[in-house]
Amino acid sequence: MNSELSTKPKVFVSGCYDLLHSGHVEFFRQASAYGSLYVGIGSDSTIQHLKGHKTLYSENERLFMVKSIRYVQDAFINRGSGLMDFIPTVDFLKPDIFVVNEDGSTKEKENFCKERGIEYVVLKRTPQEGLEARSSTDIKNAVCGIPTRLDLAGTWIDQPYVSCFAPGWAITISLEATFEIRERCGLSTSTRNMIRRIWPMKLPDMDPEMLAKLVFCFENDPERSDGIISGAQDSIGICMPGLVRHYYNNRFWPEKIESCQDESILQWLESHLIMIPMEPRKPGCSVVEGKDITEPKVKALAKAADDCWTAIMAKDLQAFADAYRASFNAQVAMFPGMVHPVESVESRVESQFKEFKGLSVQEYIDRWSKVPGVLAWKMPGAGGGGYLACVVTDADQFCNEHEEAIRLTIRRAGM
Repeated sequence: MNSELSTKPKVFVSGCYDLLHSGHVEFFRQASAYGSLYVGIGSDSTIQHLKGHKTLYSENERLFMVKSIRYVQDAFINRGSGLMDFIPTVDFLKPDIFVVNEDGSTKEKENFCKERGIEYVVLKRTPQEGLEARSSTDIKNAVCGIPTRLDLAGTWIDQPYVSCFAPGWAITISLEATFEIRERCGLSTSTRNMIRRIWPMKLPDMDPEMLAKLVFCFENDPERSDGIISGAQDSIGICMPGLVRHYYNNRFWPEKIESCQDESILQWLESHLIMIPMEPRKPGCSVVEGKDITEPKVKALAKAADDCWTAIMAKDLQAFADAYRASFNAQVAMFPGMVHPVESVESRVESQFKEFKGLSVQEYIDRWSKVPGVLAWKMPGAGGGGYLACVVTDADQFCNEHEEAIRLTIRRAGM
């Protein structure tokens, strides 16, 4: 048996395998057809860093489960970091073949294999005959179908201390949870988590605007000890499907709300919006310290939101990108902490002892703003980290070319 194994090519695959399912097993089966299969597994610390949350199962549990699958010869915890955390494992194992799924294939992996003389094989994601196609994202969505929201323009106008200088619109889209929604990343996770305390699986079937107001009132309980009032754009953006704009005039709840459910417009937005994960906002960081709110700056924010809505209605991509970027610039002019958050003393001390320091917000912006196809960028919510939400020429093409990019799906009415 040992001599037979020694003559077989060594095949290597790598992944997290935190929600092990039939799709993983079928992938292992197909990969093992090329030789003796070895599996690299993302460590707890790597997944925490990349996805911003702890794993469901520890690395030792995941190692035990993967090793127990009959198609797997052996498995290891990858000791590298980031998206290429498998490099030390590959250098130790010296496989002949590296197998990936088509949606996990990148130029970086392909070039890495070419440099080491490793055959690079890309498999189509196909289920075992007679079984449904499975993915970790699908499983997560089945467990929790609560949507999130992305603000497109006008962020901060939903706070009376901003709209008291000039009224204006905030524009949001409700997003299906088709990707992993990380904490402290600007996608209204505090409001979403609060909703899950009442409706764990999905939003109730009722008038969306009334639902948004109920959520807003529940989240902003008058007995809240921190004295913070969450902006209404969070509850509206999550609860009201499609594209929505809401008009604020020195009050917490908007004076009027307008909704667009035009399918051609929603599809157009989906074809030009993507998100790039960044480092989560650090605990203790302040994005409001150093704020400078003046009437001209708020009026610039309001005008950008008006221009953004007009451009979307006309499906004018360049005008949309210009207004989108102008809205972000107006936000940062009032709240420079969105890009340069002020760290607490405790946060600075903690950072000094971390082995890995990620890119700053500005470094992410500098990097991705120069990538071909990117027309405009902003951070969701209050900023300080989380995601870079970009307007691009072609979302499908961009996501195919950049593994980090996240495709967005707008929630339709009745879903």
